[in-house]
Amino acid sequence: MKVLVQKFGGTSVRDQEIREHAISHVKQALDEGYKLIVVVSAMGRYPDPYSTDSLLHLVGENMTKLSAKEKDLLLSCGETISAVVFSHELLHQNIESIAITGALAGIITTSEFTNAQIKSMDTHYITSLLYEYDVVVVAGFQGRNDQYEVTTIGRGGSDTSATALAAAIGAEYIDIFTDVNGIMTADPRLVSSARKLDQISYTEVCNLAYQGAKVIHPRAVEIAMQANIPIRVRSTVEQDRGTLITSFDTEKNKHTVKDRLVTGIAYVDHLTQIRIDNKMESEQLHVSVFKAMAEAGISVDFINISPSNVMYTIFNKYEEKALDVLKKLNIEPILNQNCSKISLVGAGMSGLPGATSTIVQTLSSHHIPIFQSADSHRTIWVLIKSEHLQTAINALHLAFQLDSNNNS
Repeated sequence: MKVLVQKFGGTSVRDQEIREHAISHVKQALDEGYKLIVVVSAMGRYPDPYSTDSLLHLVGENMTKLSAKEKDLLLSCGETISAVVFSHELLHQNIESIAITGALAGIITTSEFTNAQIKSMDTHYITSLLYEYDVVVVAGFQGRNDQYEVTTIGRGGSDTSATALAAAIGAEYIDIFTDVNGIMTADPRLVSSARKLDQISYTEVCNLAYQGAKVIHPRAVEIAMQANIPIRVRSTVEQDRGTLITSFDTEKNKHTVKDRLVTGIAYVDHLTQIRIDNKMESEQLHVSVFKAMAEAGISVDFINISPSNVMYTIFNKYEEKALDVLKKLNIEPILNQNCSKISLVGAGMSGLPGATSTIVQTLSSHHIPIFQSADSHRTIWVLIKSEHLQTAINALHLAFQLDSNNNS
């Protein structure tokens, strides 16, 4: 069998009109001779009645007294409803289809309810269904543990469900359908000259995703990369092929994706920078601060450690909680509020001089202060004030010629 996995996100299945576009992609793949596994997310977004956030709202959201196990039982309903409705509409168009849960699809996870990890796949049942039906519609975002309890695999879980099934079944492609027509060089809401990338490497898109780009979940990309299965990120309402994520020529199995100095720009906003000047043994300070943050459930990022101070960022919403934690340690931090972290990602920047200089010169020419910076082989990060975010991203997009193919 030639198998193709298609994943439709919440905005791609939110109502019957948009599902008609999704079904047109199913029909096209069937015409090309594929058997299909279609993975669906819950329909729409809050306040749509069956979206994940709407279901969570029914039980008081994060104030609920339900156990994490019970929350998973509730939250999995959104994808189950979506799968059954999608299969129903396929059947009405004379397409042989069946809807199943993530557990029946063979997704076996750990028991970390609300954030389980996939640990194994059992595809015997779904394989048998592919011989009987043209389309198997799978509820994404969910699986089961060894005790046959329902689990969910965290936000972005439907992407992960789709790639895990594709890897286990040996699919030829994974199509991720969304409300944008591929992966862009920058957020088009901020950068009018942002353009679609026709092709991008697994590594580059992973870095973009981890740095704030929300088109595809990075864990899903990692699974596809390990299995050498190309991903196409495509628009639900268009017939364009979108962006191909791969590291090799799918026909000749040869590496063809050329590393670019900078491939794209991602960002994370609503950040507060915390700086703690060292007044004790440096190792004691580092251990105390980060242990206390972890115990309070506060995620920290963009960490710079030196003998004289510690700097890191948290989301603005955790600022008050972080201050309470540090006060108990008799630490008075210096806060830099309302910041944004900009990430420039490109596999080609490794070992090449000039990228950091261009960033500094570009931001300086627009009078945008840099409060923190760091770099790796494939990413350079800078922290700026959020009020300068749009200006900074547009200036950097222009400086690295991301509006054309000349940066290749």
